[in-house]
Amino acid sequence: MPHRRRIRPLRRSLSALALAAAAVVTPVAVPAASAAPADTAAAPDTAAAQGASSGGWNDYSCKSAQHPRPVVLVHGTLGNSVDNWLGFAPYLVRRGYCVFSLDYGQLPGVPLFHGLGPISESAKQLSAYVDRVRAATGAAEVDVVGHSQGGMMPRYYLKFLGGAAKVNALVAFAPTNHGTTLSGLTALLDYFPAAADILARHTPGLTDQVVGSDFLTRLNEGGDTVPGVRYTVISTKYDEVATPYRAQFLSGPDVKNVVVQDLCPGDLSEHVTIAMTDKVAFHEAVNALDPEHATPTTC
Repeated sequence: MPHRRRIRPLRRSLSALALAAAAVVTPVAVPAASAAPADTAAAPDTAAAQGASSGGWNDYSCKSAQHPRPVVLVHGTLGNSVDNWLGFAPYLVRRGYCVFSLDYGQLPGVPLFHGLGPISESAKQLSAYVDRVRAATGAAEVDVVGHSQGGMMPRYYLKFLGGAAKVNALVAFAPTNHGTTLSGLTALLDYFPAAADILARHTPGLTDQVVGSDFLTRLNEGGDTVPGVRYTVISTKYDEVATPYRAQFLSGPDVKNVVVQDLCPGDLSEHVTIAMTDKVAFHEAVNALDPEHATPTTC
């Protein structure tokens, strides 16, 4: 019986994770016809790779003397390379950055909603994509900016797949660095008793983000960071998905943990909007990408 008692909270968390992620991400999805840059990780010579996105990113001919390191954007769970970055990618492009975004963690027959595969496998996709961007641009290093799972998953790449030699900085909006409790939504399992078993079999990317998962235990064992990489975590106290929000923070050298309400008390952003529309978070992210020219982040 003790084994069953341990499994029950895990199953509740898995069900709640899927429901919460679907609730907050699904409304921002766009029709497939507008998702030109999807699957740029697999096909860099597509129209998306030639800068076909409406915001001007994924241009593999891009060069920037002002910002020589390309920025690789990593979407969150149930996101994709377009929808997650409709606000922030153009924001970077207007400031002279070369910006690229990939899709990862795809499931067969599931368009648009990605980040559901095993996170260790998703990190391998990120590794291949970073190499592709470096080869196309001639840059020795890139900077990585991620949201939610996309802010945590690159740490696996940095720690276990040699990414630390290729990445200068990791900036994370609302990352699930130490897992999530989902604001107590685990009670929902009582209404969806079969959901956890389905999730564990078919959407391991959700399972991996539960507090105490085997994936997170391995990722965080021995320390949160690796030498040579600068880390910035940008969080909101109103986060309803990656909870508690302080579990997003990292410990170690070259780490900066930021809560947007400490910069602007009236900031009401939550888990999705912090990466999609929050100009306070955007400005702080740019400060992290170019600390030599950082300016105060205010309302």
